[in-house]
Amino acid sequence: MQKVVNVLALASSIVSLAVVGTAGYVFVNKDAIIKDVTEKAMDSVLGGLSPGGSVPSLDGDALPLGANDLAVPTNPQAAGPESSDAPTATVF
Repeated sequence: MQKVVNVLALASSIVSLAVVGTAGYVFVNKDAIIKDVTEKAMDSVLGGLSPGGSVPSLDGDALPLGANDLAVPTNPQAAGPESSDAPTATVF
């Protein structure tokens, strides 16, 4: 039984040291990590434009024109029946 407790204590110590070591690494290098992530995000958003590069022009045929997705149907839906036999609400 003592061997099982010793193995569990050793495993717990290893996990605790790993968590503390990872947290310490992130704390010490947080500025470099933030800078790296920011640069990667800006590169993905700007598409690789250099900081001093020129912005492409959006004049003329630069933007594609798509088909109108909200076209009016040629056969409109039929209206419901117009009947005076419809029940009316009675207020008491």
